[in-house]
Amino acid sequence: MLTLLIILVALALILIAIVKFDIHPFLALFVGAITYGLMMQMPTDLIVKSIADGFGGVMGSVGLLILLGVIMGTFLEKTGGAIVIADRILKWIGEKFVNLSMMLSGWILSIPVFGDSTIIMMNPIAKSLAAKSGISYAATIVALSLGAMASHALVPPTPGPIATAGILEADLGQVIFWGAIVSLITLIPLYFFVNKFVVKIPLEANLALDEKSLDKKQLPAFSSALTPILVPLFLIILASIANYPTKPFGEGQFFQVIQFIGAPVISLLIGALLSFTLPKKFEVKLLSTSGWIGESILLAAPVILITGAGAVFGKMLQNSGVGDLVTSSMSDANWGIFLPFLIAFALKTAQGSTTVAMITTASIIAPILSPLGLDSETMKVFTALAIGAGSLCISHANDSGFWVVTQLSGMTIKQGNMSHSLGTLIAGLTAILLIFVLTLVIG
Repeated sequence: MLTLLIILVALALILIAIVKFDIHPFLALFVGAITYGLMMQMPTDLIVKSIADGFGGVMGSVGLLILLGVIMGTFLEKTGGAIVIADRILKWIGEKFVNLSMMLSGWILSIPVFGDSTIIMMNPIAKSLAAKSGISYAATIVALSLGAMASHALVPPTPGPIATAGILEADLGQVIFWGAIVSLITLIPLYFFVNKFVVKIPLEANLALDEKSLDKKQLPAFSSALTPILVPLFLIILASIANYPTKPFGEGQFFQVIQFIGAPVISLLIGALLSFTLPKKFEVKLLSTSGWIGESILLAAPVILITGAGAVFGKMLQNSGVGDLVTSSMSDANWGIFLPFLIAFALKTAQGSTTVAMITTASIIAPILSPLGLDSETMKVFTALAIGAGSLCISHANDSGFWVVTQLSGMTIKQGNMSHSLGTLIAGLTAILLIFVLTLVIG
C-alpha cells in the first residue's frame, strides 16, 4: 500500500508540475523519477544506474526513429507534398463526400506529420471546401482533426506510437499493421458523428480575398509525395512477416537483406532520404542547421527528451521492485488490456499531450507486463495500441490540438467541446473496444 501511495504521489507531482506550473514534461518526468527513487529509499547507485539505463536504452532504440519520422514529415509539409496527397484523395472520393475526404486526408498525413501540423497545413483546404459546398466549416475541420488524431495516436512512425512500441519492445511492423486497421475502423463512427451532429454547428467559412493559391508547378507529383510514406511502412511490415515462425522467406541471404532494410531505423532512413527528392529544386542548404533538417531536429528534440525521461521513470519503477508488488496485489484481478487504456486516458485528459500520455503510460506498464498477462509478443502489440486508444481521449482546453481547431475555425469553447472533444472520446472508446475484441480472437 505504501509503495502504491508513493507511485501515486510521484505521478501527482509530475502532473501538477506540467499542468499547473507549466514545467516542461522532460524536467517534470526526470525529477519526478528521481523523487520516486528517493521516496522508495532506493540505493543512490541504483538510482543513478536507472537513469543511465533508462535514458540510454530508449535513446538507442527510439530516439533516431522519432527524428527520422519528423524529418520525413517536415519535407512533406514544406514541399506541399501533403497538400498533393489530400487533393488527390478529394478527387477520388468526390466533393459530395467532403467530410470523408478531409477525414482520410487527416488520417494519412498524420502518420508522418505531427497531428497539429496536419490540421494547420490542411485548414485552408477544409475552409475552402466548406465554403464551396455550403456545409458547416465546423464539420470539415473536425473531420480533419479526428482523422489526424486517430493515426497520430495509433500508427507509427508518429512519435508517440513509435516511442510506446519501443518502450514495450512490441513488434513495430505489427503495431503499424493493427494500428492502421483499428484506426481506420474507428473512423466509421467518427464519420457518422461528424455527418449527423457536427454539421449542425452553425459556422460559416469566410475566405479571405487575398488568399493566395498554391503554385502547382512547384508541387511534387502524387506518387513522389506518397513514396516516402509507403516505402518504409512496407519494408517494416515485410520484415515483420519475414520473422513469422514459419519463416516464409527462408533464412538465407534474402532474409538477411529484408531484416536489414526492414529494421525501423534503416527503413525510416530510406523514407527520409526519399523525402529529399520532393523539392523541385534541391539545395544543399536544406540539410544544414538553418535549413529543414535543422528545423526537424528542433521539432524532434523535445519529444526525444520526453521519451528518455519517461524511460527513466519506467526503469526507476522497475528497479524499485514494483513488478513484484503488482504480482501480489493484482494476482486475483483481471485488468488486462484495459489498465494501460485507463492510465493513458487519465493522463491525456489531465495534462493534454497525447505523446506525453503515451510515453508515461508505456513507462509505467512496461515493468508490469508479465503480472498483467500482457507479456506475449501479440499482447505487447495490443497493449501499445490500447495506450494509443487511451491517449486519444479527451482532447480539450489543455491540449494544443483543441486550440488549433477552435482558433483556426473560430469555434467557441462550447462548440469545440461538443465536436472535437466529444469526437476524441468516441474515437478512444471505439478503438479500445476493437482492440479488446482482437485480443479475444487473436491474443
